[in-house]
Amino acid sequence: MTACLFDLDGVLTQTALVHNAAWKQTFDAFLQIWSAQHGQPFVPFDSGADYHQYVDGRPRADGVRTFLASRSITLPEGTPDDSPDAETVNGIGNRKNELVLQKIAEGAVQVYPGSVDYLHAAKDAGLRRAVVSASANCADVLKAAGIADLLEVRVDGVTARAEHLPGKPAPDTFLYGAKLLGVARENCAVFEDALAGVAAGKAGGFGIVIGVDRVGQADALREHGADIVVQDLAELLK
Repeated sequence: MTACLFDLDGVLTQTALVHNAAWKQTFDAFLQIWSAQHGQPFVPFDSGADYHQYVDGRPRADGVRTFLASRSITLPEGTPDDSPDAETVNGIGNRKNELVLQKIAEGAVQVYPGSVDYLHAAKDAGLRRAVVSASANCADVLKAAGIADLLEVRVDGVTARAEHLPGKPAPDTFLYGAKLLGVARENCAVFEDALAGVAAGKAGGFGIVIGVDRVGQADALREHGADIVVQDLAELLK
């Protein structure tokens, strides 16, 4: 392995918790209104099962669409520029994004110390390093976390939109990261905590897929394609 392709949320930074909280606040508010309008019981968004199965690791609009489909709800797509008040897939996604940006501005971004140690070790060892994230806020998070200088390449939600790359579980964003680094896929290691991200790493034919289990889903990570599973990247430095 000569290159590392890191997911951001849940692997390098603890912003997965920020995203999870923002999704729950957004979906619960929507579901309460939807349930009242359609005479159905309100079933809140599950920060465990719903988040990890339908939302985690996916591009924002895909997460909205996939979760709503699990509740048999279909909304108009709208456009990426929709108002956060719009009852569209993109509107709901933008509503969630406003909450995330607010939390980032309030200083909610924290790093995993073991991941920072691993980034430094990878740099010292001469390994190429890219971050591959579905988040459109990746640059802001890296800056807030103070680790932007440890990564050579950034592929994020903005990149995916500009380059028309399908999001995880499709492997395209990881493949694009390897391309920008100039490293063959079989010489790249993928680091992912999300089931969709691990599946993307497996589908892309990369040299190794490392699952990072922050929430007790080691078996599911292996089932989706992780070659090995660790709880923290510091374990790989021993």
